[in-house]
Amino acid sequence: MPQDPAAALGALLRQSSIEDHDEVLKAANAAIKANRNDIDSQHTRIIALLKLDRFEDALRAIADVPITLHSRITLEHAYALYKTGQLDEATKVLQSYGVEKNRSLQHIAAQVAYRAERFDEARNIYSRLLDTDPVDEENDIAINLRSAFAQSSWLGYSLADKIAVQDSDGFELCYNAACAHIASGSLETAAELLQRASRLCDSSDDLTEEDKQAEMRPILAQQAYVFAKLGKLKEAIDLYTSLSSTKEEDKDLALIIGNNLVALEPKSDNPYLVERRFSSLTAKEKDAKLFQHQSNILWRNRLTVDLQILKGAGVKRRTDTLLAEANHPSTSANIGILSVLNAAASSQGTTGKKLLKNLQGLAQKRPHDVGLTLTIVQIQINNGHTGSALSILESFLQRLEKAATDDSENVRFSPGLVALTVTLLRAQGRESTAKAELVKAATHWRSRQANPATSLLEEAGIELMRSSNLQDLELAGASFQKLFDEQKGSDIAAAGLVASLAPSDPSRVEQHLQNLPSVDSLIEGIDVEALLNAGVATTTSKTSSGLKRAAPSAPAEKPHKRRRKIRLPKNYVEGTKPDPERWLPLRDRSSYRPKGKKGKKKAGESTQGGMVKEETLGLVGGGDVKVEKALPSKKKKKGRK
Repeated sequence: MPQDPAAALGALLRQSSIEDHDEVLKAANAAIKANRNDIDSQHTRIIALLKLDRFEDALRAIADVPITLHSRITLEHAYALYKTGQLDEATKVLQSYGVEKNRSLQHIAAQVAYRAERFDEARNIYSRLLDTDPVDEENDIAINLRSAFAQSSWLGYSLADKIAVQDSDGFELCYNAACAHIASGSLETAAELLQRASRLCDSSDDLTEEDKQAEMRPILAQQAYVFAKLGKLKEAIDLYTSLSSTKEEDKDLALIIGNNLVALEPKSDNPYLVERRFSSLTAKEKDAKLFQHQSNILWRNRLTVDLQILKGAGVKRRTDTLLAEANHPSTSANIGILSVLNAAASSQGTTGKKLLKNLQGLAQKRPHDVGLTLTIVQIQINNGHTGSALSILESFLQRLEKAATDDSENVRFSPGLVALTVTLLRAQGRESTAKAELVKAATHWRSRQANPATSLLEEAGIELMRSSNLQDLELAGASFQKLFDEQKGSDIAAAGLVASLAPSDPSRVEQHLQNLPSVDSLIEGIDVEALLNAGVATTTSKTSSGLKRAAPSAPAEKPHKRRRKIRLPKNYVEGTKPDPERWLPLRDRSSYRPKGKKGKKKAGESTQGGMVKEETLGLVGGGDVKVEKALPSKKKKKGRK
């Protein structure tokens, strides 16, 4: 008698360990064929398909099950949607069930949020998982949490200080921390962490040699990126070349390595060769799963290559479409770079005044385009016209103020625009106006989330602390207090609070004093006596050049004058006395003899360069007044009528 398929499947599932998922799938299919209403067999088939990485087949199997089974397969359904890139659908499935009910669902929800680039949501979920009995998951959750922090740093959030590395951390944690430091610009720290991650990975006993090579490739790729950012181009190119020569199973990493290698290699005289290489790279992008900021870089590089091969019209058409769909004003780096590429394509190779005229015409059509305005400002600065650049920037800021919307005000007081304005104002010597700009910016962000403007609040607080005005000090204290609250005890914010509040409210300072480093730790290793003996370096005053210099205490040696060599005429005979009248006009010399009768007569009338003694009227007290003597007119002879 043949064995019941359902019983056979049950016996197979009761084994201590199952390695052959194909066998499980066959048994599940046989059980379903015998009884299509067997819910357990249908559930088993879905799990077996997921184990075999047949995610599309798993979704089709899920679509065939009755509605009553959907509550049992929420985890499998969400995971299959996540693996096939259907992130919005996966989010809907998770929300319909509620992720708080199941720890496994929270893991899937965090992965979906991370892949959908909702990194704040991913960080919150991982933080909850880490705080609620992580058991054996602690290391994996910590790795994923730091990865979410690192990705947030690439979007402009300053979070590198929140992922400090411990001595006991593995290579994954060091790698994620290094990525966060790369995003925040701390390249030296990132280089050290990558070296440490490389050593830990190479010495790991839990990995096979094949696994070590797979884990080392992204570490080495990031090391090459750091080399490139530090200006070590040869080391970066060599490392990228060695990585590109090996077979890369990670399509995302292979695409990134290829792009960076094309960008770093010396440019060919023939831009069409570069275009051919880049086209072969972008053809692989459809099979990769890059994050949005990575895809944006590849797309911008594609447009840049098109500009080099004189496809400006196509670049202009594509960027015009995207800019028309974008919201202006915007501080998005992607939109800003699109504006720059659009300006380059619209300029049609012009330079000088004609280029500025073309760009100003575009600015009239897009008056709130941040990237276009900054392009014009940069051109003016490059031409040495700082005043014109500042005037253009101030006009743009005034237009943003007149718009009077929340988005326009946030852009108006964005850290980048404020920093540029303050720099140009200080270059013009307008220190008071620069300070007023920082005050307005600090006042704006005082009542808003400070995360996008952390650096701005720090700079504004430092500038306001230099003032003796109590209102300025209070505003500085408010700025540092906001930073201290949002950054959960920042050392810089604590020091700023102490410095700004000490003169007006000492009672509020005491709670922050313990957060500050001791004076001994700050001066440790400093040779005070050597500093005193070296003296204090002073800068020359700007007005010193206009002051009269004091007389030197000791008589200075007179500089040795170089005497010119006397040049003698060619016919000079040594010992003969030179003619004393050689400097006089020819007619005034005693040796002058005019030729002929008319010549003698003209000699008496003409000057030949000599002085004519005119009649003068004597005045009492000295000087003479010259009077022109009129010559007697000759009577005209009467001619015939």
